[in-house]
Amino acid sequence: MKIKPERIERLNPQKRASILRRSAVDVSGVYDHVRRIVEDVRTRGDEALVEANREFKADVTASDLEVTPDEIEKAFDQVEGKVVEALKIAAKNIATFHEAQRDREMWSVEVAEGIVAGRMIRPMDRVGCYIPGGRAAYPSTVLMTAIPARVAGVKETLIATPPGQGMKAHPATLVAARLASCDRIFKAGGPWGIAALAFGTETVPKVDKIVGPGNKYVTAAKMIVYGQVDIDSPAGPSEALILADETGDPSLIALDFLSQTEHDPDSAAVLVTVSEKLAEDVCKAIEREFASLPRKEIFDSSLRKHSHVLIAKSMGEAVAFSNEYAPEHLQIITSDPFSTLKEIRHAGSIFLGPFAPVPVGDYASGTNHVLPTAQCARMFSGLSVDDFVKKPTFQHLTKEGLASLKDAVVTLAHAEGLPNHARAVEARFRQKE
Repeated sequence: MKIKPERIERLNPQKRASILRRSAVDVSGVYDHVRRIVEDVRTRGDEALVEANREFKADVTASDLEVTPDEIEKAFDQVEGKVVEALKIAAKNIATFHEAQRDREMWSVEVAEGIVAGRMIRPMDRVGCYIPGGRAAYPSTVLMTAIPARVAGVKETLIATPPGQGMKAHPATLVAARLASCDRIFKAGGPWGIAALAFGTETVPKVDKIVGPGNKYVTAAKMIVYGQVDIDSPAGPSEALILADETGDPSLIALDFLSQTEHDPDSAAVLVTVSEKLAEDVCKAIEREFASLPRKEIFDSSLRKHSHVLIAKSMGEAVAFSNEYAPEHLQIITSDPFSTLKEIRHAGSIFLGPFAPVPVGDYASGTNHVLPTAQCARMFSGLSVDDFVKKPTFQHLTKEGLASLKDAVVTLAHAEGLPNHARAVEARFRQKE
């Protein structure tokens, strides 16, 4: 596998657009199919879920859809003790970080004499966390989605996850769910799980919001049910951009680059550096490391289709490209990363210095790994406590305060053709007969 440095200033418009576009998920090809699944679950409930799960257990019934307490207890015997301890460390750090995000429960300000306005925080009643599963386990995603919900004060946190053969949920997922204090766990994957959470079935309660990553079928389902429930940002294949100067270690940067490309054949890794020598050395290190990699087909696809080593003529140009790319993960490996940080406008999660590789954020530093992809960091943030609360406003006016606004409100109401809005204010100043 050979990858060659390219200069940003020499990229033609088509190549630049291709790099920026990377592997943004296109759900159009599956949208109609997923819509039919969602509608089937909406109308038939448990029956549709049972049919979808027959590939895992021929005689499956609705009673198999929810994980039992006994299954969770047995899961702790099936997961290695060191994995359980690692999950506990990660859970503690995630809780600590998200506790710091909590806002004041209520505040108010005197807008003008006699007019007090404010805002308060109210958690959602019930949220659903979608956890990919089946052939693989993602217990870290359980922690990243359920713990912020718990910290926010959500009353009930549910999980939907695909089962494996025999209708067994992955034991690591169950252990993480217990550590994250999840309330109920359901064996329903893909669009079926999303639809069940969005509309509710005889077994699965309806939620207010669905969060968590998934493939294009899950993403399409979330987009379809949006409005029925809230969702987090649509997510695609993972991506990382590394900003580096001549102080970067090429062998470490190569490993960071490759760790990103092992996620998925459509993952993207980009290095942007002001050092031509570093760019060339990183490319050589990637080539050396590639020879000993397992699952070469995944790395090969990601490296060929969506990964690039770019040389910028200045750090200003490098930062400008990074902001345009708006990466899910951004590593800053420069002599003064905090100075560079001040210039960053768009990124999902930022990793500063040579000892902050992306995997620490994926698992245990405390920050969230459910992040916006495909330039969505320009308008979305990573999952946080804020995603699980509403912020209703309130106001209290004295008669004198209302009097000070009376003419403005009446004038604007008539200007918009809403005379009864005006009357509702004017009536409060009529002399009683």
